[in-house]
Order: sequence, then structure tokens, then C-alpha cells
Amino acid sequence: MVGVDLTEQMLRQGQRRVAAAGMRDRITLAAGRAEQLPFPDASVDALTFTYLLRYVQTRRPRWPSWPGVLKPGGTMASLEFCVPTGALWHPAWLRTPGWSLPAGGLLLGGREWFRVGRFLGPNISGHYRRYPVGWTVAAWEKAGLTDVGTRTMSLGGGLVMWGKRAG
Repeated sequence: MVGVDLTEQMLRQGQRRVAAAGMRDRITLAAGRAEQLPFPDASVDALTFTYLLRYVQTRRPRWPSWPGVLKPGGTMASLEFCVPTGALWHPAWLRTPGWSLPAGGLLLGGREWFRVGRFLGPNISGHYRRYPVGWTVAAWEKAGLTDVGTRTMSLGGGLVMWGKRAG
């Protein structure tokens, strides 16, 4: 298993956790960018990522090449935040991210998490205005994934997506 992250600080933290779990012989961590995965074409069985699409797509959607690193039949899956769509939760989301995410961050994690909370609400909403879930599903299919599926979680605040590389 290979984990990739952009920042040395996250890689150091990951190395400590891998060592503490006794998994150095099974898990390798590497510096890299999502826009340029450090894997040859058709070389990996599965590709997973979390909370990434909002950052890559804001520059422009360069991730459609990701399925190319999968072996034929390989799986790509992601976990992202999402904007709830339900009749109760969507209006609540529209009213609350401006205060609930920062307040929750402050209560649970202090000033740093307060700042994270202030950033997340507008960032998540802006992403889905530009790239609705249906757009992303269609883009995954256009990039060569089949059986693309989605599932919302956490009252609509989370989104799991998956698909398989054709062939």
C-alpha cells in the first residue's frame, strides 16, 4: 500500500503512525501531487482519496487521468464532504455553515479549528455550485470508469463515490 501526500508534515505524521502500527513492511508513504500521481499507467489495484476533489477541481478538473493508473477492473473510490439536499437539511445547511462549523471547530478543537470551520462551509458550497454530484459522476464515466455509484451519509453532509476502470 502506498500513501501519497503533498506536505512533508503530513508524511512525517503518517510515518509515525505507520511505525506505531507496526506496518512499515506493508505501507509506504511518498510525497506527490494529486495532479501528477507517482504511478505508471495500469499499475495499481485500487485508488482511494478523501476530501480532495474540492482542491484539485478549483484549479481545473485535472483528475480525469487518475483512472489511468488503475489496472483494468481496478476500483477508484472517494469520500468527500457534501451539501445536504433533503427538505430539512438543505435549508439548515444554507443557514448554518457560516456559524455552526466555526463554532463547532472552536468548541472541539480551539482557534485553529475555528479557522478551519470558517473556511469549510463556503469551500464546500462553492465546490458543489461549480461541480454538482451529477457532473462529477458523468466526468468519472467519461474518464473511463464504469459502474459509478454514489451514497450520501451523515444526513447528506458526506458523499462516497466509487467506480471501476473499464476493461
